[in-house]
Amino acid sequence: MGLGAPELLIILLVVLVLFGGAKLPKLARSLGEAQKEFKKGMDHEPEASKPGEPKGPAA
Repeated sequence: MGLGAPELLIILLVVLVLFGGAKLPKLARSLGEAQKEFKKGMDHEPEASKPGEPKGPAA
């Protein structure tokens, strides 16, 4: 189920028709920012899982 050039071109045309040419740069920018935030969140370790600290509640 690979996407070739014809399929990607059709998807691009549908997006262009739905959102219009003026809104595409804003849409692309917001998608890029969302991806950057997602990657930053994935790279960030939760506070409780830092090495040297006990995991879970203290008994």
